[in-house]
Amino acid sequence: MADKNSHKGHRQRMRERYLEHGIENFKEHEALELFLFYGVPYKNTNPLAHKLIEDFGSLSAIFDAPPSLLREYGLSDNLIAHIKLMPDMARLYLIDKVDNKKKIVDMTNMCGFFQPLFFGKTEEMMRLLLLDKKGKMLYSGVISKGSINSTDVSIRKICELALYYNAKFAAVAHNHPSGLAKPSKRDIDCTNKIFVSLQLVSVRLLDHVIVADDDSISLAYSGCGVFGKDVTDLFNKFLS
Repeated sequence: MADKNSHKGHRQRMRERYLEHGIENFKEHEALELFLFYGVPYKNTNPLAHKLIEDFGSLSAIFDAPPSLLREYGLSDNLIAHIKLMPDMARLYLIDKVDNKKKIVDMTNMCGFFQPLFFGKTEEMMRLLLLDKKGKMLYSGVISKGSINSTDVSIRKICELALYYNAKFAAVAHNHPSGLAKPSKRDIDCTNKIFVSLQLVSVRLLDHVIVADDDSISLAYSGCGVFGKDVTDLFNKFLS
C-alpha cells in the first residue's frame, strides 16, 4: 500500500516539475519516463525507461531504433509510433526554424542552415539549396538518398531544378550518419562534377556541406576540390 501511495500523483508532479524547471532538471531516465507517459497512459513507465536506456545505451539510440527491434520489448504499435514521432517532429521543428523563403543564406551561415535538416536521419542523403541573385531561398529539398559513394548523384536533376527555379546560386549537403564530417575523395569528385555542370547553366555552386551528428564541415571554407582549384582545369577534365 505504501508503494502505491508513493506513486499517487507522480505523473502530475513530474509534469509540474518539467513546466517549472525544464528538461535540464531531469536525469536521462526521468526525461524518457516523462516522454513515455503520453504513450503509456495508465502504467508506471519508470522501469521501462530504465530498461530501454540500459539496453540501447542512449536516448538517441532508442529513438533511432527500428520498429521491429522496439517490438521485441513488447511495446505496442501506439507506443512505437509515439517514440518514432519524436525525432521526426524535432526535425520538422528545426527545418521550420531555418527553412524560411525570406531568409538570406550566405557563406557565413551555410553549415548552420543545413545541419538541422539532417537531425535524426540514419540514412545518407543529399540536399540541394537554390538561391536567387540576392541570396534568398528558391528551393530546398532532398535530391538523392543512399550513399553518394555507391549511388550516382543525379546531376541532371540538380541542373533541371536550377533552371526551373531560375537560380543564380546553389549549395549541396549530405550526411555521414555513422561517420565523421570529413570529405572523402569521392565526395570531392562529386562536388567537382556538380560545380562544373552548374557552371554550364550559369549557376554558381557556393558550397558542399558534410554533416555528421552535431558536427559539419564546409568544403568551400576548407578549400577542398573545386573550391581550391582552377575552374578551367576542371572544365577541361570534365568535358574530355
